[in-house]
Amino acid sequence: MKMKNYFSKVCGTIFMAASALSVQAQTNLGADCGCPPVSSRPQVLLSTLAISGGANDGDLIANNTILDCSKKWVMDKKIYVPSGKNITINPGTVIMGQDLGTGNASALIVQRDAKIIASGTETCPIVFTSVNDPMDGSYGVANRGKWGGLVVLGKATNNLQVGNTYCAGATGIGFVEGYASADTRNLYGSATPDDNDNSGILRYISIRHAGDILAVGNELNGLSLGSVGRGTTIDHIEVVACDDDAIEFFGGTVNIKYASALFGADDMFDYDLGWNGKAQFLFGMQADSATTPTADNGIEGDGDDNKSNALPRSHPKFYNITLVGNYTRTSVGDNSGHVGMKLKELTEGEFYNSIVSNFGRGVDFIKSFSAPRTFESYANWASGNATSGSLVLNCNSFLNNAVGPLTVGNSVANVLSTDNTKFTTDNNVILTSLTGFDYTSSLNTSTNVYSNKFNVIPTTNVATTCPTPQNDGFFTNAPYRGAFEAGKKSWMAGWSYFANYSSTMQATFGMTQCPTDVNQDGTTNNADFLQLLGQFNQTCN
Repeated sequence: MKMKNYFSKVCGTIFMAASALSVQAQTNLGADCGCPPVSSRPQVLLSTLAISGGANDGDLIANNTILDCSKKWVMDKKIYVPSGKNITINPGTVIMGQDLGTGNASALIVQRDAKIIASGTETCPIVFTSVNDPMDGSYGVANRGKWGGLVVLGKATNNLQVGNTYCAGATGIGFVEGYASADTRNLYGSATPDDNDNSGILRYISIRHAGDILAVGNELNGLSLGSVGRGTTIDHIEVVACDDDAIEFFGGTVNIKYASALFGADDMFDYDLGWNGKAQFLFGMQADSATTPTADNGIEGDGDDNKSNALPRSHPKFYNITLVGNYTRTSVGDNSGHVGMKLKELTEGEFYNSIVSNFGRGVDFIKSFSAPRTFESYANWASGNATSGSLVLNCNSFLNNAVGPLTVGNSVANVLSTDNTKFTTDNNVILTSLTGFDYTSSLNTSTNVYSNKFNVIPTTNVATTCPTPQNDGFFTNAPYRGAFEAGKKSWMAGWSYFANYSSTMQATFGMTQCPTDVNQDGTTNNADFLQLLGQFNQTCN
């Protein structure tokens, strides 16, 4: 009798855990918030809520357009949130983009002085994806560029000058790449910038299969942030399978926390035009080089693509990044970096407590080999220059990068002995392995089935005596290297792309999910039960 009750309780535990996981499944996205299954939601075109601005775009009509999870909302055009208006997206909501062909990418554009309030939750995230995505995990990450992306425009500072590329004819005013500069809806920045500008909230957001082509060389990013101010909240956000950069900052002061960029075809995180924000807990992962040969840099940093040396220079502060490349070294089109940290023209910045692994090169600095060399990224980092110390790499681990890991002007030959000394004096280390950290993986990008799952959480935290971030209400004191803390629940658990499909798609993040599918064969059955008996008192994520 006692044994029977014992088995009953254990089986009940398994059943409840299995039920909890099924609640999180993407096909039943938002069940914790009372949302119906995604497959049962009718489609509604967002253009029906907008005044047509033309055949390919429209302005939302309501002062506050509310999208809830009772429907699947389809972007059949470029949909603008006009200045002075808001869009509110409730937890568990799905917004789907149509593939409109080259030049007419569907997208959601939040104009200056407008707001997007998209505050999902861990169990009810908000998903932007392709209209062709059945939301069951079967839509392969090879499907990139199937719609445009999410664009948020603000009035914070940038360094655009008249005559610069993407300057809209006045200092401090830019326009979205690939969009018409004469259309004021596409503009960002201001002649009188406001660095505390508030464009709203993006929280627990997943953006998938974006990056459609507007014109040759002009693709939308998964998330484009044009002069967005620090009054805006962005945390727990991911971009999956984007055909261009996952997240790009065009000037501005916005901060970002708990962000991931997965399986994209270009850069993971890109900044330019004087971005002066903060970032912590960033994770990037590339698909293999055979299926995604164009996958480029982990971080691409620019101060000013126009090389006009305008102020302010980009000077973001990064803590706790984990970047995993696919070891590519061959240039494909304009994707020629394949560097964990590609620090380019005139950029400044600070990078602390991070792990960069499996790229063609670990970190590369641009260096002008003809005078003047002032303000190039190498001069900002290397010792003995007037601008030394304005670009900082401190306490970062570089693991299994093909070349380097330190290169200057794309070459190890340009690295001086004083550069190597500075690199190691600043507590940067070169590793051949890291216990528990596995950057190798095999993913079928058509079916999303892993035959070899990666693990990006070390078994133990890498000891560090590095500088701690300032106690400013944004940064978290995390005295370890990388985006994830050993022995703790991953911040991607519960809401992200990885966490919400069957075990074929779930990557390994340190600890196992418990206590249901213990052997990770995709089914909870008696085999899991027998293993579970030996796993009581374990730590679970």
